[in-house]
Amino acid sequence: MSTIKNLLYIFCGLMPLAGFCQLKGNSNIEQHYQWAIHQLNNKNSKSVLVTAHRCDWRNSPENSVQALQNCISMGVDITEFDLGKTKDGQLIIMHDKTIDRSTNGKGKPEDYTLAEIRKFKLKSGTGHPTIHTIPTFNEMLETAKGKIIIDIDKGYDYYDEIIEKLDSAKMFDQAIFNIYGLPLDSVKAHHQNIPEDLTLQVIVNPKDPNSENIINSYKNHPKTIIQIIFSNDTDTILGKVPALKKSYPIWFNALWPEQNGGHDDDKAVEENKPDETWGWLAQHGANIIQTDRPKDLLNYLASRKLRP
Repeated sequence: MSTIKNLLYIFCGLMPLAGFCQLKGNSNIEQHYQWAIHQLNNKNSKSVLVTAHRCDWRNSPENSVQALQNCISMGVDITEFDLGKTKDGQLIIMHDKTIDRSTNGKGKPEDYTLAEIRKFKLKSGTGHPTIHTIPTFNEMLETAKGKIIIDIDKGYDYYDEIIEKLDSAKMFDQAIFNIYGLPLDSVKAHHQNIPEDLTLQVIVNPKDPNSENIINSYKNHPKTIIQIIFSNDTDTILGKVPALKKSYPIWFNALWPEQNGGHDDDKAVEENKPDETWGWLAQHGANIIQTDRPKDLLNYLASRKLRP
């Protein structure tokens, strides 16, 4: 009997400690989130922020709530995900035009109602069905609120709905909205509500002859990031980065070699050349690096004192 009592005392004593540890963990997440928010539009920051592409897709299904939760737990600053829409007008998280690759279903998101599409299971990185279902935009907002910055990709077709949901959730200050190759005047011509608290990310292709004019059109928007994609690391646009950084934070992608002149994630990890890849991107002006290897990149940047 005394042994049972002792076990009960130990269990009851540990319960408050477990609660304290949970509170401490939440406090650390909130503290990190506030730091990342402060750095987001600080073009003079010496730290490099990390964006997880399609959330943490190597460990959980891409664009899933679980992958988003993984990013929060590992201390990622920003998580990127993509939007689609169902037959009954619900915004969901889906990268492709069809659900064939990422789920065990077939067809387009708009072929199904939300209730119907939820019956399919998201696939893991190895292509096997998991327990996870396609999340809604609302679910991702609820999971991310106050914990991690979100980068909304492939959402321009649903701009007004997204703005309404961000406004309702009071999340303009922790959201980045991607715009591909459109000047701000063109965006304003179609959408009257351009919140000043919302960070706009302008994605620029150096081969576009209007790229400089497009970039300059955003000077009056208080929160703007410039994402530069370049297939050759001798591209002349890289020489313009120091001047651009006077007005905007710069975002580079480490995803695939055609987006960064060969300074990519796989070369960093599989060839063990992080200085020639992630280090090179940082040296050439990156304030933010988007990656498919978030944990490795976080560790590398910390080891080079490029983030706390």
